[in-house]
Amino acid sequence: MGVTRYKKIAIVYDWIDKWGGVERVLLTLHEMFPETEFYVSYYDPEKASWAKNLKIRTSFIQNLPKLIRGSRMASLPFYPYAFEAFNFSSYDLVISVTSSFAKSIITRPETLHICYLLTPTRYLWVSPDDYIKNRILRSFLSPYLTKLRNWDFIAAQRPDKIISISQTVAGRCKKYYQRESEVIFPPFDVDYWKNIKSQFPISPSTSSGSRAKSRDNFQTNFKFQITNSKKYYLVVSRLEPYKRVDLVIQLINLLVQSRQLNQQLIIVGEGSQLDKLRREAGENVTFLNKVSDQELGYLYRNAEALIMPQEEDFGYVSLEAQFFGCPVIAFKKGGATETVIEGKTGLFFEEQSVQSLNKALRRYDVVKYELKHNSEKFGLKNVERYSKNKFAEKFSSFLK
Repeated sequence: MGVTRYKKIAIVYDWIDKWGGVERVLLTLHEMFPETEFYVSYYDPEKASWAKNLKIRTSFIQNLPKLIRGSRMASLPFYPYAFEAFNFSSYDLVISVTSSFAKSIITRPETLHICYLLTPTRYLWVSPDDYIKNRILRSFLSPYLTKLRNWDFIAAQRPDKIISISQTVAGRCKKYYQRESEVIFPPFDVDYWKNIKSQFPISPSTSSGSRAKSRDNFQTNFKFQITNSKKYYLVVSRLEPYKRVDLVIQLINLLVQSRQLNQQLIIVGEGSQLDKLRREAGENVTFLNKVSDQELGYLYRNAEALIMPQEEDFGYVSLEAQFFGCPVIAFKKGGATETVIEGKTGLFFEEQSVQSLNKALRRYDVVKYELKHNSEKFGLKNVERYSKNKFAEKFSSFLK
């Protein structure tokens, strides 16, 4: 599956301490290059049990107190030194997968360094105000962040070649790093998700009685029981500032309070904003974490729609939803515009505001039956454009 002319290969990632779309990319690369060694700033085996079979080497950050290594902000000054200190002199090929620091590694001229760019560093270039909202703190940190931004630009010149995960990211790479990049979309494992889907053969046309029975059998150990009386919208996201999950919560709260909506909002994810969002959420909002892929697939399959209020780099979650025939209501900017087909697998809203999202929900309410039918019809076909096999072929071809 992989390119065999490179005898020794390393993959460098910022940190392994969670599970998400990017982590699926790492596993696909591991399948392509099974003997590869992974280099990361630190590794949390409890939060990233999926990585237990990988050969992982960590930096000195791994030995810092947990309070520091577990905090992005507290560890910030150490990351550049951690990645520049790694020694790749014995490797023929190094692949850095990064949204921040991993691209900064230093390699020999004889070693090919390919960067698979998830996005230019968000808090430095793309959306810095989302991360530091306090003006006084932002002013205090400004000289350091300027220095870090200059360093990040220099670090982005180190890879021999850059691959971007979407046209959106390729545009940012050109804008902020002044470098051209090839686009290879992240892999979507169609066969894996087909197997997940086969474990709960529930069809929208199933009668309410048999559907309830199937649901009850499936949910014996599920963390959340979907009520018979309410339908739900779904958000699947890391709970970070730029994801704008707060926007969806504000709207659902408003609609419930004004008795315009009696539906639930289910939010699947973890992140630094979890406690804050919980405080803001009304009684119609439920948070889930540590959801299995089987449970996640079930949630997609039965949701009214997936709501994506953020500007995505690519939008892996939108592919998951489309695979299960779940329409996507997405902010019309970024990677979602490359993965969602308007009128066939979803619809867009123009601005990141409660008003704009509300208009989209009203429009969705008018066309939802047709859109759900179209999502069932076109979702799988659309997703197959991003299959794991196509990713492997394009990535291998790029390395030849």
